Order: sequence, then C-alpha cells, then structure tokens
Amino acid sequence: MTHELILRLTAALSRPGDGSSDFDLNPESILPAGRKLRPAGVLVPIDLTRGTPQLILTKRSSALKHHPGQIAFPGGKKDEIDIDVTATALREAEEEIGLPPELPQILGTLPVHETVTSFAVTPVVAMLEQAFDSVAEPGEVDEVFSVPLAHVLDPANYVVESRIWRGQRRYYFAVPYGPYYIWGATARMLRGLAARMSE
Repeated sequence: MTHELILRLTAALSRPGDGSSDFDLNPESILPAGRKLRPAGVLVPIDLTRGTPQLILTKRSSALKHHPGQIAFPGGKKDEIDIDVTATALREAEEEIGLPPELPQILGTLPVHETVTSFAVTPVVAMLEQAFDSVAEPGEVDEVFSVPLAHVLDPANYVVESRIWRGQRRYYFAVPYGPYYIWGATARMLRGLAARMSE
C-alpha cells in the first residue's frame, strides 16, 4: 500500500502541467504585467504512521494580520538563508509544527501557485514514515491536525464557492472536512494534486 502510494504520487508529480493561481476560477481578473512575485515554499506532509495515510495541515492563529484562522500547509516565504524553496518548506515546517527536517522523504513538487498576495508558492510533497510529536508555534499556529489523504485526493469532495473580496465576487475551491473549512490557495493546490492523481 505504502509503496504503491509513493509510486502513484511520484508519477503524478512528474507529469507536465501548468501552475495554478488564486485567479483560476475568476477569468475576468486581469493580472498586471511585470508584477513581482515573492518565492515561497510549503510542505505537503503525508503521514504514513497512522494506519491510513493522513495529510498534516495547520490552522493559522486568529491573531495573525494575514489570513487569520485559515487552514494552511506549514510553510512561508523564502529567506536568504534557504538554498531553495524545498529548504524553505522544511525550515518553516520545523518552526511551525516541530517537524524535524530530516524526517520528511521528499517526493517532488507541484507546479508553482500564484496567490492574491503576490507569492509564487511551490508545494513540496513529502512522506513521513516515522512519527513525531507536533508542536504548534505560539502566535502563528492555533492547531496542527490531520485529514485523510483519500479525502483531499477525491475530486468529488471539492466545491466551488464565492465571497466578496475587494468589492468583487471571487470564486474559489473548498474541500471541507469535519469542522475544518479548507479553501483558497490550500484547496486549489490540493485540487491540482487530486487532478494529477486521477489522470
């Protein structure tokens, strides 16, 4: 089961394809030419230590200025000390959820996702075959939790919803799970992975 999943994920990540963005469902949005995007990396950690594969996610602190209370991957903007965005994702995962950087087995990356906040986010997909005790970073992360991987890999679990943002109606993907409302960039990146796994 584990070996088969790793093979399927590796094959899915190696398929060619365009990146995604927060504007995918809003074709009328006109993005400014020459815009500057800041590189960022997020970790997509798949925990294999609990019987069925689980995706580890975080709930951002409600006290944060940007995206308070939202569901997110551990990760953040690339710093000068980071060799690449994979290093960024591993460093941020250690800071945000206490994941030792030597534990994740990197399988590959998804295409870059552009956010409304002008980040070029690279999702780094990794397997965890050794358990660890998660520790939420005070002030940034309210909760570390898991969702069955099968739930987010099933395209049928995704819905398109909308809300008013900066005076315009904006559409986005969501993949709710229990009390967790997974939406926006996180859901869009997961929807891309689900599509690749379904090919």
